[in-house]
Formats: sequence, structure tokens, C-alpha cells
Amino acid sequence: MVTSDEILARLRGSDRRALPRLATLVENDEPRAVAALDALYPLTGAAHRVGVTGPPGAGKSTLLATLVAQIRESGRKVAVIAVDPSSPISGGAVLGDRIRMMDRHADDDVFVRSMASRGRQGGLAWATAAVAHLLDVAGFPLILIETIGTGQDGTDIAALADTVVIVETPGLGDGVQAIKSGLLEVGDIVVVNKADQPGADEAARVLRSTLALIPDPNARQVPVLKTNAVSGDGVDALLTAIDRHHAWLQDSGELMARRQRAMRAEVLAGLRAELDRRVALAPEGVSELSDLIDRVARRELTPRRAIANLAARLAAPGGA
Repeated sequence: MVTSDEILARLRGSDRRALPRLATLVENDEPRAVAALDALYPLTGAAHRVGVTGPPGAGKSTLLATLVAQIRESGRKVAVIAVDPSSPISGGAVLGDRIRMMDRHADDDVFVRSMASRGRQGGLAWATAAVAHLLDVAGFPLILIETIGTGQDGTDIAALADTVVIVETPGLGDGVQAIKSGLLEVGDIVVVNKADQPGADEAARVLRSTLALIPDPNARQVPVLKTNAVSGDGVDALLTAIDRHHAWLQDSGELMARRQRAMRAEVLAGLRAELDRRVALAPEGVSELSDLIDRVARRELTPRRAIANLAARLAAPGGA
């Protein structure tokens, strides 16, 4: 039986394959990985989790690659979890521009993991939280979590991250959608990337004006920054803003409140995943789920009542 100390020694030691191997087991919900994470979980909670989201084409991956370089210049280790849209058939992640970060593959203090969202709304897989815990205990003080930010689903990032960075671009076509969807309301830092393009100053002005209208119970002003991910301009200011927000979270006591909300969201997401798993294991065509759906289709039962019946069945001893 491998002890938690032995697992920890491997994760933080010279075996470079230990972390990606265990991350794969955690992502696949393997029993060995679940047991290992259970043993290591009391050691988590030290890492600063930074969510980076925004519309496709905003340059998030390029910005993250430049930000990772900036973080390494400060002497800190950093991990990146990139959550991609999944194929509904294969469940595989689409890497896209993430290859830009792979030029640091020889750097032991940088870890990049691309994960499939597996159909989860908001692009956050249930396994993402577990992998974040693993990276936390492996000794990465900064964990960057990149997700797609399309529509209202993009606000899911707030449930997992301590600090949320919203990335927008000049033109504000997507920015207006972000305003409508409520994405800006969960942002702690807003970035106008591709600041060398026309309209960057106007985009920053509109975003500042919009943010000024959003009531903030913590009375904290959300900074709006301009960056050029390709040249690196403004990325140092972004890292400073991230560090300042973390300090504010600790000093104000907001960090604990956010962590409690994150744990609640994680538990509920896990419950949903477990329900999905149990329903999927039921034999198609003869399961109670199929019968309930047929009754709903025949208008013999309301969807709400079908859900209540299924929940009661699952909660019963020996339920599916």
C-alpha cells in the first residue's frame, strides 16, 4: 500500500512522469487516483487559482503563454489547465494554439494540461477541480485555468477560481455579448487584449463605464487593462493585478468565502456527475429512466414529477 508521503515525494521529486500519470488517472476517475487524492486532500488549499475566460479569438492561449513566461521570470512555478470544447463522440480535447506553451516542456516548474469539457456547460469538467487539487498539492503556487467564455455558460469559471480574468478584444462585438450574458459581473480583472489594434482605447473606456454600473458588494474597483500578448506589452501589469487581487482576497477575508462557494459548486458538480454515471449504467430500454421518459412523452407524467421519482429511486438503498 503506497502511503500519502510516498505519493507526495513522487509528485514533488525528480520523477517527471509521476504528475502527468496521476493527473490522467484522476481525470479518468480511477479508484487508485481517487484514493491518492483522498489522502492528499488535507494538504491542498495553498495555491492561487486564476480563471482566464473570454470569447473565442480573444487570444487567451497566446496571452497565457506570455503570462507563463512572466511568472517564470518572477521565479515561481506555474501550472495551466486548459479546458477545451469536447467532441460529443470521442470526448477529446482540441489543443488549438496551446502548442505555444509547449516550448517550455523542458521546464520542470511549468506544467500544462489540456482537458476536455466532456459536455459540461461552461467548459468546466468535473475532473478539472480534482486536477487543480492535485496540482495544488504538487507544489504549484499559481494554477491558471483557461476556459471558453461563450455566453452565460462562461460564468461557470467563477465557481472554481479565486481570481477571474475576463479577456476581451477591440471592437466590443463580443464585449457587448459579455455584458448581456453577465460574464463581466464575475470578473475580478478585465483585459482588452490585442491592444495594438484600432478601437482598443474605446473598448477599455466602454468596459470601465459598464463596470462602474455593476453594483459591487465589496466596493472594489475592477481594473481594466490593455495587453498585447504577442509583444508582451501590458502582461507584467496583468501579473501585478493578479497578485494584488490575491492579496486583497486574503486581507479582506473574501478568499475563505470564495473557497466555500467553490467547494459547494464542486460537490454539486460531483453529484451531477455521479447521477449521470448511474443513469448511464442502467440498461437502455428497460431502465426506470426510459420508462419515465416514455411516460413524460405520453403526457402521463410531468418532467418535474419524473425527476422527483428518479431522485427517490437513486437515493434508496441499492438504487441504480
